[in-house]
Amino acid sequence: MADQSHQKATFYQYRLLKKITLPRWMWTTYLLLPCAAVASQMVILSWDSFIFFLLSGMLIFWIQFVIGRSVLHLTGSLSSRKWRFSLQAPWIGYMPEQHVSSFRFIKVQWHTGWMGCVLIALMAFWSPLSFTISAYFWHLWLVGPRYYAWYRLTRQYKDGMLKFGPDDVSYYSQ
Repeated sequence: MADQSHQKATFYQYRLLKKITLPRWMWTTYLLLPCAAVASQMVILSWDSFIFFLLSGMLIFWIQFVIGRSVLHLTGSLSSRKWRFSLQAPWIGYMPEQHVSSFRFIKVQWHTGWMGCVLIALMAFWSPLSFTISAYFWHLWLVGPRYYAWYRLTRQYKDGMLKFGPDDVSYYSQ
């Protein structure tokens, strides 16, 4: 019986090495952070912070999409078709919808993180303070769960595959 299943093994069969489940309290806190951030900006800075908060959010979504898509394109990856814009919390933004190599995911997230911070710093010279603070908030809010998953998987093998579920990250080997 074991020989039959081994003979019928395909490339798409993976072995689960680690599964990281995000606790419910972390989700709730994560989703309430934008409300707290915009409220505090409106109290501390000015009432028009709400408008800057919305504008910077849309801009950061677009910037992260462009950076992620560009990194996939420049590395010659054919897996860019496997990446989609997701609105599923906590994986909001440009995320893989299927299994993706951990190396590729880390590469995209690394470049998205530092390039996003540099672009926001460059925009800070011409933008109002409220817009700059909001842009940094949205950038960190979007990459936060991805960096948390990356941090939790730092001791795993580098040639594995990642699969993002609704409330977990699974790490597989081939």
